[in-house]
Amino acid sequence: MDKSLYKGIWIFAEQKEGILNGTPLELLAKAIELKKINGDEITALLLGNHVEPLADTLISYGADQVIVIDHPVLKEYKTIPYTEATVKMIKKYKPSIFLFGATTIGRDLAPRIMARLGTGLTADCLDLKLEKDGTLVQTKPSYGGNIMCTITIPDHRPQMSTVRPKVFTAIQAEPGRTGKIVLENIDVTEDESTQVLSVSPKETNGEPIDKAEIIVAGGRGIKAKEELALLEELAKLIGGRVAVSRPLVDEKWMTHEDQIGQSGNTVKARFILNIGISGAVQYIVGMQNSDCIVTINKNPAADIFHISSYGAVADYSELLPAIITEIKKRK
Repeated sequence: MDKSLYKGIWIFAEQKEGILNGTPLELLAKAIELKKINGDEITALLLGNHVEPLADTLISYGADQVIVIDHPVLKEYKTIPYTEATVKMIKKYKPSIFLFGATTIGRDLAPRIMARLGTGLTADCLDLKLEKDGTLVQTKPSYGGNIMCTITIPDHRPQMSTVRPKVFTAIQAEPGRTGKIVLENIDVTEDESTQVLSVSPKETNGEPIDKAEIIVAGGRGIKAKEELALLEELAKLIGGRVAVSRPLVDEKWMTHEDQIGQSGNTVKARFILNIGISGAVQYIVGMQNSDCIVTINKNPAADIFHISSYGAVADYSELLPAIITEIKKRK
């Protein structure tokens, strides 16, 4: 493969019902950072039906170029039509790097494209760096989150990664920023083997935790399911949302939608209070980018204290009632 033919950083501009989810904007922010190394042009690939107006939004968040494929077959996400359309664009334009969100769609689409092109793909990345020769250095957790791996794709292009939502922070939009919009008119074949019968919003227990700005999170140190009522009471008082680490989901005390961590959700809260959570890597990778991290744990050697802004070595069952009483008093 002549790698010199492959240029540019691409991001997959995932949208649903004409609305961009936050991940493409986060990927654009990282692409801007990577662009500083070798000046590669940033392209957003936008697939859907009646989605061209989203191109201006992508440009305002850092895309130099938006390639739009607008076709009725692409109205809802289907694996085969999206794969075929994307592969056609990659073969035509030859990007060096292609980034996807590690969302339900991204995790389905990216491996299909990888297999069609015979290239490499690193899944669930937490960081990306670019060497001057154009090699993308990808960092991801492995072996259950116990180690961090550094991966490169030296011999094939494009270099592909999926990145977990909330890992990077989108830049402020720049209204009026100019860029190139390319409308690609290609044949898109309907996948006769599948049919979308209906689409309905996913039901969640209150606000999705990946959108919550204030989180009260409980872990293995919580003594009984009934003790979660303390966390609920505190969360309600401070306008927050209760979340948990994996052990409490395994106990069926809360659902997977409430879980923070590598096998759960990634959050970037304004404030997160960790209660009875030791700080295993699997959990930390899901919340380490939160603005203010506060921890209550009986063990002064708990790893989570190392990334905490504030911490209290205390028994939560004694400290939380006192905090709740004080908040009520001040209110």
